[in-house]
Amino acid sequence: MASEGDASALVAAAEGRKPRHKGKHDKPKPWDDDPNIDHWKIEEFDPSWNEGGMLEVTSFSTLFPQYRGKFETSLDVVQVEGSMTVSTTRKTKDPYIIIKANELIKLLSRSVPAPQAIKILNDEMSCAIIKIGSIIRNKERFVKRRGRLLGPNLSTLKGNTAAAMGYWKGLKQVVRVVEDCIKNVKHPVYHIKELLIKRELVKNPALAHESWDKFLPKFKKKNVKQKKPLTKEKKQYTPFPPPQQPSKIDLELESGECFMSDKKKSAKEWQEKLEKQSQKAEENKRKREAAFVHPNEDIATPYESAKSIINNGEIADMAKSLKKKAKELRKNEEQENVRLESYVASNEGSRPKKKHKLSKYSQPE
Repeated sequence: MASEGDASALVAAAEGRKPRHKGKHDKPKPWDDDPNIDHWKIEEFDPSWNEGGMLEVTSFSTLFPQYRGKFETSLDVVQVEGSMTVSTTRKTKDPYIIIKANELIKLLSRSVPAPQAIKILNDEMSCAIIKIGSIIRNKERFVKRRGRLLGPNLSTLKGNTAAAMGYWKGLKQVVRVVEDCIKNVKHPVYHIKELLIKRELVKNPALAHESWDKFLPKFKKKNVKQKKPLTKEKKQYTPFPPPQQPSKIDLELESGECFMSDKKKSAKEWQEKLEKQSQKAEENKRKREAAFVHPNEDIATPYESAKSIINNGEIADMAKSLKKKAKELRKNEEQENVRLESYVASNEGSRPKKKHKLSKYSQPE
């Protein structure tokens, strides 16, 4: 689809006049389409380009946080005034170096170590100051999510900004990682995993024109149920105060104890004490007896009581049958005893009597 500029150029060429451009310098240049020129390359500064130096002095200053001031002991200005200032001199040749110096003091004020921060003076290095304080309103959530971003020596970040430095391609990824962390879109660990996988995929030229979605991990966000805060029910507002509670004297007047003698009062207190002791003794006795009750001996339900009645009837029938059997056994035993006695008697009658010899001391019958 042709753009508006191309359309206006075609109309102007058809009418026989020169095409108009919106901007003063928005004109096609011969080096725009030259494939041999790298437009993203930053050329190194040559002092011969600006031999005369700077005509005016340019300076930048930035505040230094208090929690960082105690770590910097070599800068007297930081400890006294709480700020750092950089400015150009007559020997300054590169006009852009003051912008780099401004970025340097910004990084130093945000706890970036000096050996690391001084690399920003190189032409190919850039930095990004990411404002994270205005992304989320809840302060507790902001502090919790900010703790996921680690600073130097594994210390968590402080303040409302995050500083990053590197090449321009990497800075875009860092800004996205930091913003997603504060917005709770994705944890930085998952972003790092994706970047490591992409670094390995770049090495394979066969995957240059293919989609990498099938290789990248897909993380699902889990909604953790939060505890609901306990809310107390609001009582209905009444402008009148609550009724006054009766005092001890009022209660004695109602019960009549106020008019009793000391002897009767002591007798009544003693009687109440004995009643409490008896109630307590009965309760303790019940608890001791409960320890000896079998767990199966529960209160019978209507169905169980009917079942027990049926069982009692069966037991009575069994008892009757056992009694009958016992009577029959007794009769049989009596008959057998009679038979034995008759048999013994008949045997004794049939036997001959033996004659006993009389001794000289024995008397005849």
